[in-house]
Amino acid sequence: MELQLKTQTLLSLWKEARTRFSTQLINLQSQDLIRKLPLTQNTVGFLIRHIGDVELLFAKNVFGSKISVSAKTLIAQHDTGEWTDLASLLEYVSHSAEALEIAIGLQSDQDWDTEIVTKEFGVKTKAESLGRIISHTAHHGGQLAIILKYADGAK
Repeated sequence: MELQLKTQTLLSLWKEARTRFSTQLINLQSQDLIRKLPLTQNTVGFLIRHIGDVELLFAKNVFGSKISVSAKTLIAQHDTGEWTDLASLLEYVSHSAEALEIAIGLQSDQDWDTEIVTKEFGVKTKAESLGRIISHTAHHGGQLAIILKYADGAK
Protein backbone atom coordinates (compact mmCIF):
# COMPACT_ATOMS: atom_id res chain seq x y z
CA MET A 1 0.00 0.00 0.00
CA GLU A 2 1.27 3.44 -0.93
CA LEU A 3 2.28 5.64 1.99
CA GLN A 4 0.32 8.91 1.91
CA LEU A 5 2.67 11.36 3.63
CA LYS A 6 0.81 14.52 2.66
CA THR A 7 -2.54 13.06 3.70
CA GLN A 8 -1.18 11.84 7.03
CA THR A 9 0.48 15.19 7.70
CA LEU A 10 -2.69 17.12 6.91
CA LEU A 11 -4.80 14.72 8.97
CA SER A 12 -2.46 15.23 11.94
CA LEU A 13 -2.71 19.00 11.47
CA TRP A 14 -6.52 18.89 11.46
CA LYS A 15 -6.66 16.61 14.52
CA GLU A 16 -4.38 18.88 16.53
CA ALA A 17 -6.20 22.06 15.47
CA ARG A 18 -9.56 20.56 16.45
CA THR A 19 -8.37 20.03 20.03
CA ARG A 20 -8.83 23.79 20.53
CA PHE A 21 -12.55 23.00 20.32
CA SER A 22 -12.77 19.46 21.65
CA THR A 23 -10.89 20.06 24.90
CA GLN A 24 -13.52 22.63 25.89
CA LEU A 25 -16.20 19.94 25.80
CA ILE A 26 -14.63 17.86 28.59
CA ASN A 27 -15.95 19.88 31.55
CA LEU A 28 -19.10 21.19 29.89
CA GLN A 29 -22.30 21.01 31.93
CA SER A 30 -25.86 20.93 30.61
CA GLN A 31 -26.57 24.37 32.05
CA ASP A 32 -23.70 25.80 29.97
CA LEU A 33 -25.55 25.09 26.72
CA ILE A 34 -27.88 28.09 27.08
CA ARG A 35 -25.09 30.53 27.89
CA LYS A 36 -24.34 33.36 25.48
CA LEU A 37 -22.76 36.77 25.65
CA PRO A 38 -25.00 39.80 26.22
CA LEU A 39 -26.36 41.30 23.01
CA THR A 40 -25.45 38.19 21.01
CA GLN A 41 -27.59 35.43 19.60
CA ASN A 42 -25.57 32.21 19.56
CA THR A 43 -25.59 29.94 22.59
CA VAL A 44 -22.95 27.37 23.49
CA GLY A 45 -25.34 24.61 22.38
CA PHE A 46 -25.89 26.23 18.99
CA LEU A 47 -22.16 26.65 18.39
CA ILE A 48 -21.45 23.01 19.20
CA ARG A 49 -24.19 21.80 16.84
CA HIS A 50 -23.03 24.25 14.15
CA ILE A 51 -19.46 22.97 14.25
CA GLY A 52 -20.77 19.42 13.85
CA ASP A 53 -23.05 20.42 10.99
CA VAL A 54 -20.23 22.07 9.07
CA GLU A 55 -17.80 19.22 9.69
CA LEU A 56 -20.32 16.78 8.23
CA LEU A 57 -20.93 19.05 5.24
CA PHE A 58 -17.19 19.19 4.57
CA ALA A 59 -16.88 15.41 4.89
CA LYS A 60 -19.65 15.00 2.31
CA ASN A 61 -19.32 17.95 -0.08
CA VAL A 62 -15.56 18.50 -0.07
CA PHE A 63 -14.07 15.12 0.72
CA GLY A 64 -16.69 12.88 -0.88
CA SER A 65 -18.14 10.90 2.03
CA LYS A 66 -21.35 9.06 1.30
CA ILE A 67 -23.17 10.34 4.39
CA SER A 68 -26.49 12.00 5.00
CA VAL A 69 -26.38 15.48 6.52
CA SER A 70 -29.14 17.62 7.99
CA ALA A 71 -27.33 20.85 8.80
CA LYS A 72 -30.05 22.27 11.02
CA THR A 73 -28.08 25.32 12.14
CA LEU A 74 -27.53 26.34 8.53
CA ILE A 75 -31.14 25.62 7.59
CA ALA A 76 -32.47 27.75 10.48
CA GLN A 77 -29.78 30.43 9.95
CA HIS A 78 -30.07 31.45 13.60
CA ASP A 79 -30.08 29.99 17.10
CA THR A 80 -33.51 28.48 17.70
CA GLY A 81 -32.76 27.65 21.34
CA GLU A 82 -33.24 23.91 20.81
CA TRP A 83 -29.64 22.81 21.40
CA THR A 84 -29.93 21.91 25.08
CA ASP A 85 -29.27 18.16 25.23
CA LEU A 86 -25.60 17.82 26.19
CA ALA A 87 -25.33 14.08 25.57
CA SER A 88 -26.83 14.40 22.07
CA LEU A 89 -24.57 17.31 21.16
CA LEU A 90 -21.45 15.54 22.37
CA GLU A 91 -22.43 12.43 20.43
CA TYR A 92 -23.11 14.55 17.33
CA VAL A 93 -19.72 16.28 17.34
CA SER A 94 -17.99 12.99 18.08
CA HIS A 95 -19.73 11.56 15.00
CA SER A 96 -18.85 14.61 12.88
CA ALA A 97 -15.19 14.42 13.93
CA GLU A 98 -15.03 10.73 13.10
CA ALA A 99 -16.73 11.23 9.73
CA LEU A 100 -14.38 14.08 8.79
CA GLU A 101 -11.31 12.17 9.99
CA ILE A 102 -12.24 9.17 7.86
CA ALA A 103 -12.96 11.39 4.85
CA ILE A 104 -9.63 13.22 5.16
CA GLY A 105 -7.76 9.95 5.67
CA LEU A 106 -9.20 8.50 2.46
CA GLN A 107 -7.68 11.24 0.30
CA SER A 108 -4.67 10.38 -1.82
CA ASP A 109 -1.76 12.79 -1.77
CA GLN A 110 -2.75 13.87 -5.29
CA ASP A 111 -6.33 14.64 -4.22
CA TRP A 112 -5.22 17.68 -2.23
CA ASP A 113 -4.72 19.68 -5.45
CA THR A 114 -8.21 18.83 -6.76
CA GLU A 115 -10.45 21.89 -7.00
CA ILE A 116 -13.86 21.84 -5.33
CA VAL A 117 -16.65 24.30 -6.13
CA THR A 118 -19.15 25.25 -3.45
CA LYS A 119 -21.70 28.05 -3.28
CA GLU A 120 -20.43 28.99 0.19
CA PHE A 121 -16.79 29.71 -0.65
CA GLY A 122 -16.32 29.29 -4.39
CA VAL A 123 -13.43 27.39 -5.93
CA LYS A 124 -10.82 25.97 -3.55
CA THR A 125 -8.45 23.03 -3.66
CA LYS A 126 -9.08 20.29 -1.13
CA ALA A 127 -6.00 21.51 0.75
CA GLU A 128 -7.40 25.05 0.87
CA SER A 129 -10.75 23.62 1.94
CA LEU A 130 -9.07 21.83 4.81
CA GLY A 131 -7.69 25.19 5.90
CA ARG A 132 -11.22 26.54 5.73
CA ILE A 133 -12.69 23.87 8.04
CA ILE A 134 -9.77 24.25 10.45
CA SER A 135 -10.29 28.01 10.64
CA HIS A 136 -14.08 27.60 10.92
CA THR A 137 -13.78 25.28 13.90
CA ALA A 138 -11.13 27.50 15.50
CA HIS A 139 -13.29 30.61 14.98
CA HIS A 140 -16.35 29.14 16.64
CA GLY A 141 -14.25 27.29 19.20
CA GLY A 142 -12.85 30.67 20.20
CA GLN A 143 -16.36 32.07 20.53
CA LEU A 144 -17.23 29.09 22.70
CA ALA A 145 -14.22 29.71 24.95
CA ILE A 146 -15.12 33.38 25.40
CA ILE A 147 -18.74 32.57 26.23
CA LEU A 148 -17.71 29.92 28.76
CA LYS A 149 -15.21 32.27 30.35
CA TYR A 150 -17.24 35.50 30.46
CA ALA A 151 -20.95 34.87 30.00
CA ASP A 152 -23.15 34.76 33.06
CA GLY A 153 -24.42 31.25 33.73
CA ALA A 154 -27.89 32.57 34.60
CA LYS A 155 -30.48 32.76 31.86
